[in-house]
Amino acid sequence: MKIHEFQAKQLLAPYGLVAPEGSVAITPHEAGEIARRLGGPVVVKAQIHAGGRQKAGGIHHVDASGSAEGVASRLLGRKLVTAQTGAHGEKVKRLLIESAVAATRELHIALLIDSSSGELMLIGSAKGGADIEEQAARGEIRVNQLRLGAGTEPHRYEIAAFIAGLGLEGALHEQGCALVDGLRRAFLELDASLIEINPLAVTEEGTLVALDVKMVLDDNAMFRHPDLAVLRDDEEVSDIELHAQLHQLNYVQLDGNIGLVANGAGLGLATLDMVVAAKGRPANFMDIRTTAKSLDIAQGFKLLLDNPATKAILINVHGGGMQPCDTIAEGLGIAVRRSGRSLPLVVRLAGNNADFARSRLKNFGCAIVDCPDMWTAAAKAVAIAAKGA
Repeated sequence: MKIHEFQAKQLLAPYGLVAPEGSVAITPHEAGEIARRLGGPVVVKAQIHAGGRQKAGGIHHVDASGSAEGVASRLLGRKLVTAQTGAHGEKVKRLLIESAVAATRELHIALLIDSSSGELMLIGSAKGGADIEEQAARGEIRVNQLRLGAGTEPHRYEIAAFIAGLGLEGALHEQGCALVDGLRRAFLELDASLIEINPLAVTEEGTLVALDVKMVLDDNAMFRHPDLAVLRDDEEVSDIELHAQLHQLNYVQLDGNIGLVANGAGLGLATLDMVVAAKGRPANFMDIRTTAKSLDIAQGFKLLLDNPATKAILINVHGGGMQPCDTIAEGLGIAVRRSGRSLPLVVRLAGNNADFARSRLKNFGCAIVDCPDMWTAAAKAVAIAAKGA
């Protein structure tokens, strides 16, 4: 679950994050009032769930409240198109008005999950700001990395060495170590999947100030954080994805013609990769959560059946104790009976109640192409979808 910059700064303040003083405006008049209250130069920042805002014209430095109001009137209601929004862009509905900060240096620091090991990873660079990913890819800047384990507290000397590697000394070094410790605690306590500060400014007064913060929370952990779940901006989630989330499904719409269904994010990604390797085009990513019931699953299949681009559906399921294969089969059967649309169904079933699921599908009248393994299923789905294109 993505949250806005202003929300991330508020969440991380109790953990030691220092950010410029500021407030959120939803009208040009409010933007001007906030700028007057802050006094001096301010920054007007569009609040959307995407990076690249400055390059797209979503961030402006202004010297007076009247200028802030004018910039706000041009930004509010406008669609910002960045590399992360796609061509459709995202509509600006709120602005963060902050005091401008004079930086003598800009750094980059982030915490994320290393997908290969499942460990918490700290990364950072002595240079921050726009286009840092592209600069790192070109080898123009060095990105330092430190594994922090799977929730265990790291050795302080490792953090100290990492911060020193960013060129911070003396009081700034102490602030950097304290910041990393606070971010690590926030990451674990709030069930985050990403916390990124870019740029992290070194001010003329010798303090570290987070000029921009990106934070993503784990959707699957929101049952532990009802107070955080309300931070979701449903207006920036597509109707389809929001519908899926309400039915215990992780769903992303894609532009292909093969509908994908799996129970587990890892299995879902592997299925998507295999379809692409077989020269196919996935129409979606769908991960059925273990908390989903058969009626929830039926809603997921309905999304695929309602998509006119879908020419075949690939179901790759490994039943477990919490969600046996027949629960998913029942959801498919319900969706097919309700929909009235018939699509080729390529199925790979394994694990708990796989044979019973096959009999359930037969009873529902679902004609399936039953495959013994994932690769066979992916190749079959691609071939079938190609014939139906």
